[in-house]
Amino acid sequence: MGAIAAQAVTRSVEDYLKAIYRLSTAGQPATTSAIAGLLELSPPSVTGMVKRLSEQGLLAHEPYRGVALTAAGRRLALRTVRRHRLVESYLVAYLGYSWDTVHDEAERLEHAISDELAERMAAALGNPGVDPHGDPIPTADGDIAEVTGVPLSDVPEGVAVEVRRVDEHDAERLRYLASLGLVPGALVTVTGREPFGGPVMLRTPAGTHALGPSLAGDILCGRPAE
Repeated sequence: MGAIAAQAVTRSVEDYLKAIYRLSTAGQPATTSAIAGLLELSPPSVTGMVKRLSEQGLLAHEPYRGVALTAAGRRLALRTVRRHRLVESYLVAYLGYSWDTVHDEAERLEHAISDELAERMAAALGNPGVDPHGDPIPTADGDIAEVTGVPLSDVPEGVAVEVRRVDEHDAERLRYLASLGLVPGALVTVTGREPFGGPVMLRTPAGTHALGPSLAGDILCGRPAE
């Protein structure tokens, strides 16, 4: 873990590293303002923490792009991501939570559970590769296989695809998508598009629906059994 000791990995440190990981996987620069916006903190406080994490060998500065995780920082970030996504999966599988209610619970529990408990949860779940939203779960060794595919908004008309991943951060949107049958594993066919940025017409397990292009763009799809 570099210069930082295991006991010094506080909730705040984990939140920062996970936020920077999230920005990097979205292809966004991890600037002070972007980190502050994601964590709902002031830019000056973010600047101070970024400096400390850099001194501890967890972050490195990238010209014109803010900061990036070092190898040690990425390991810690993925450790937190693994616990978060395992907690979500466990809550859905065993405690009756729905996919729109688990994110906030996992945000709290990801900092509280031990690595041993996380591994017991993983074993009970059968070591899943993705969480209920289709997000990949890192392995205990720190490897992660990112989910690939195309946005539903870009799928050609008449092509059947499988929903692979849905953004987890808006509970109301998750409830709406679930009501349309747009959940990971569902087969969907684009049947048409309205012109001038109009809605995408879909056939889903729940029927025929119209979905705005922005929302459709946040749903990652791939060919069935691909």
